[in-house]
Amino acid sequence: MKLLLVAATEPEISPFIRHIAQNWKSPVANIYTNGNSEIHICLTGVGLVATTYAVTKALKIGQYDFVLQAGVGGSFDRSIELGQLVMVQSEEFGDLGAEDRNNYLDIFDMGLLQPNEHPFTDGKLDTPLHEIPFPFKLLTVSGLSINTVSGRESTIALRNQRFGAQVESMEGAALHYVCLQENIPFAQIRAISNYVEPRDKSKWKMKEAIIALNKWLIDFSSTL
Repeated sequence: MKLLLVAATEPEISPFIRHIAQNWKSPVANIYTNGNSEIHICLTGVGLVATTYAVTKALKIGQYDFVLQAGVGGSFDRSIELGQLVMVQSEEFGDLGAEDRNNYLDIFDMGLLQPNEHPFTDGKLDTPLHEIPFPFKLLTVSGLSINTVSGRESTIALRNQRFGAQVESMEGAALHYVCLQENIPFAQIRAISNYVEPRDKSKWKMKEAIIALNKWLIDFSSTL
């Protein structure tokens, strides 16, 4: 199994990197091997543009059996606990479109793309769950990817009304888009660090989310 592990920033997965560096061989920087298993670390940088570039470049240089994106994210859905792990099954671009007075038009509303034009399905970027070779026993959720995270009541209300997604990130849709275009199995795993609400970092559980995410990654790597 040759796996590409994608994360926006090193702090999100640094405990896992320390673990694998101590327990696996590393013939080259950011590449770790253990028997027939191989994990390549790809730190993309923050945002949709950086992620699209980094993942596309990685897939052009190497051949992988699976791509796994890991990171933290916010939740619109209050039934999801802070620190909980989820698998984002479907993604949408939340700010790729146009404002029309008090309304929002996405690229499908504008007629720039058809909702079922590859790689989209009904306007969404769906993970082909049947292609995932691992039994991920996590809550599956819908995701919204944006360049500017939601932190104002009016923005939150508009995005809730328009999309109804459960979680939010700045990179997920880029990963889905590239992997669907390149026809490679993938999954996106997020640990929820905060609820989507007017920005208040005192309410965030970033430390707890990162601990939970990295524990899961360590456990997952032991199954490869």
